Amino acid sequence: MQLLKFLAQIPPITQFVISDNLQVERRDLAHSEPHYPSPWTSPTAQGWEDAYAKAKDFVSQLTLAEKVNLTTGVGWQGEQCVGQVGSIPRLGFRSLCMQDSPLGIRFADYVSAFSSGQTVAATFDRSLIYRRGKAMGEENKIKGVDVLLGPVAGPIGRVAEGGRNWEGFSPDPYLTGVAIAETIKGIQDAGVIACAKHYIGNEQEHFRQVGESQGRGFNISDPISSNIDDKTMHELYLWPFVDAVRAGVGSIMCSYNQVNNSGSCQNSKMLNGLLKGELGFQGFVMSDWQAQHSGAASAVAGLDMTMPGDTLFNSGFSFWGTNLTLAVLNGTVPQYRVDDMAMRIMAAYFKVGRTIDQGPITFDSWTRDTFGPIHFAANEGYQQINWHVDAQEDHGDLIREIGAKSTVLLKNEGVLPLKKPRFLAVIGEDAGPSPIGPNGCSDRGCDEGTLAMGWGSGSDDFPYLITPIDALQYQALDDHTRIEAILDNYASSTIEALVTQEDAIALVFVNADSGEGYIEVDGNAGDRKNLTLWGSGDELIKNVSSLCNNTIVIIHSVGPTIVTDWYDSPNVTAIVWAGLPGQESGRSIVDVLYGKVNPAARTPFTWAAKAEDYGTEILTEANNGNGAPQQDFPEGVFIDYRAVDRANKTPIFEFGFGLSYTTFEYSDLQVKKANAGEYKPTVGQSPEAPTFGNYSTDLDDYLFPESSFPYIWQYIYPYVNTTSSLKDASQDPEYGQAAEEFLPTGAIDSAAHDLNPAGPGLADQSGGNPDLFDVLYTVTATITNTGEIVGDEVPQLYVSLGGDDDPKVLLRGFDRIRIDPGCTATFTADLTRRDISNWDVEAQNWAVTSAPKTVFVGPSSRKLPLSATLS
Repeated sequence: MQLLKFLAQIPPITQFVISDNLQVERRDLAHSEPHYPSPWTSPTAQGWEDAYAKAKDFVSQLTLAEKVNLTTGVGWQGEQCVGQVGSIPRLGFRSLCMQDSPLGIRFADYVSAFSSGQTVAATFDRSLIYRRGKAMGEENKIKGVDVLLGPVAGPIGRVAEGGRNWEGFSPDPYLTGVAIAETIKGIQDAGVIACAKHYIGNEQEHFRQVGESQGRGFNISDPISSNIDDKTMHELYLWPFVDAVRAGVGSIMCSYNQVNNSGSCQNSKMLNGLLKGELGFQGFVMSDWQAQHSGAASAVAGLDMTMPGDTLFNSGFSFWGTNLTLAVLNGTVPQYRVDDMAMRIMAAYFKVGRTIDQGPITFDSWTRDTFGPIHFAANEGYQQINWHVDAQEDHGDLIREIGAKSTVLLKNEGVLPLKKPRFLAVIGEDAGPSPIGPNGCSDRGCDEGTLAMGWGSGSDDFPYLITPIDALQYQALDDHTRIEAILDNYASSTIEALVTQEDAIALVFVNADSGEGYIEVDGNAGDRKNLTLWGSGDELIKNVSSLCNNTIVIIHSVGPTIVTDWYDSPNVTAIVWAGLPGQESGRSIVDVLYGKVNPAARTPFTWAAKAEDYGTEILTEANNGNGAPQQDFPEGVFIDYRAVDRANKTPIFEFGFGLSYTTFEYSDLQVKKANAGEYKPTVGQSPEAPTFGNYSTDLDDYLFPESSFPYIWQYIYPYVNTTSSLKDASQDPEYGQAAEEFLPTGAIDSAAHDLNPAGPGLADQSGGNPDLFDVLYTVTATITNTGEIVGDEVPQLYVSLGGDDDPKVLLRGFDRIRIDPGCTATFTADLTRRDISNWDVEAQNWAVTSAPKTVFVGPSSRKLPLSATLS
């Protein structure tokens, strides 16, 4: 039988076990201390009570094999989605469909291409961020997706050149925290589970995976280790994941990298200690695709679902599946741990309003053919697999609105907004279409034509793409404007002849791209090689502006670029950053250039004068022999504007900066102290580990049920191939070894344990100690529109924590307020205890230090006209 041959090759369980302690002994480097056991869910956790009760009812009916099916992917290309777990046909459960991406639906037709996370963050508009999340959730629901693989808070953007920064929101943890929370609420209000990723310290593409790195000539044995100290972890990298957990996120994806030399998907400190213990996370932890590197060790360290299920794509082998079934049967992994995995998965499912009566998956990730094999890798199960359902609804209007409201006006010498210009000379490849179409390169892995999306698994297919030249020509038709375009950055003589003509206003479109590490574009292996514009964009701007005294620069980019050489030229009359706006790119930029939308967006990152000013860089060379490259984070919390401020460098455009077509004045700062109680560490204990339903210990009950369904090649099952003995079934010559001999102390302990003093109580909202979120102060300020047109203003609240090792200022509040000309509005923001606290590494808790605290309010991180001392 083919199944017997396949299962006989599965390595023994003990070969998969790598304890945190063994990793510590192996290296005299940064290490992550073990934290066990893995905390189990709480039936009284605020907001999860009903979901827990429904999950308990469902999971209590499951056999062990069915529980294992919930936790284990069926293998790469095993079914229609990029990730799917096994089904439970006995109860009418079709499985769970996991699908990229954080800006749409990857590999699907008739879906929208939304603006990137970084781009929508520039709106500083909570409502708009929520609406984007809701719209993406609606489209995923229509297509049959159960778990949307996003939003992103890792990378947060430690390094400006980071390839996937655009998938996230901002290097500021407060802004990212607000944006990820609002996105999650939107997605899950639409009935789809959000999956916050990549947890944690996933800050560059170089060396994130062994195979990918070896393919580029680096003979490393383990992925890169992000070496992060405890204070930095809490105050920077963990911060937005706290907001994700408080927003009720159903799933969190652990990342490819190691943290302090322990793999993220089996790092018990990160998963058990911080995420499930300190934050009280009630949902499930999912591995990134092939980020699981052990079986029993990852199970007891807090991993709840392995994706896509196979150890390597299309290998047919799994660390879990059959191995997890056997690990429970032989006592290596306790029953309560597998029960807890299933409970977490199903609680997240029910929390977003789902029922067992699921709709169909209406698309196929591997082909656009209407009919084909449901099991693509095995080429079996021929049937209808694509229904070509249109899920777009009216989301194009929302994408256009986001694109315009996220466009940052960085410079304006009065040339904008345009008012029926006589002659426009549109210059640059970025203004026009790709010669092979918007989807011509797989996963958008090239930089052809206008840039509206980065590359990699964070992309999706454009249903259409309105380029800038498309929209500009329609506007020119209405205005009787003469318009000519040269879409070749290197057509120097032709460009010169055009832009030197009388009355010419030159619109120069340029870009800078990046993406995920499995794709390399022009030598950029995911991460950017530098911070220059692509296609000799900087030289193009300098050439055009030397010839035309009215040159407007429009930048589509994945983050900051170095504009030092040309930004202050008197001939560069305006600079606009339009990010990665998605399918409505052209109409969005025209709305801003012509004043249909008064710009109010703020740059979500710093534009430094030179790359060195950021103080961080991509690790591009293996620095630990054949071992895991070591990426230390010596800068601590000082990234982006925090680093530039500490170094007393002058940025070109500071974090939070953005201009408008009107003007505003700030006045009358007021700080009102709230009557909050004292911070009290959480006390008490959890109950003992619960189990749900019994499981058979008869090996005969786990034999592959040939009479029920056929064996599918490469498909991952929870079944065994022989019933002679557990030893024979596991092919393990070491069978009989006790779990405590190779798992860390306490790894399978089921007794009640003390609650984390910095964490929530059993009936509290997840995310940390509830006292941490008490409002201590309410800050108000008056803002007046002193101009002649209506406009939005984005007041920002910053705090100085006052310590010698604290950043000069930290963002702690913002709003986007529409104000009519001559009118005033009141900006109001609450400061919580968390907002003015530091992490005390000795006490292992949050504390408000005795250093003097100051609040500032203004339109950017370096323009803060109002200040007050906190009592």
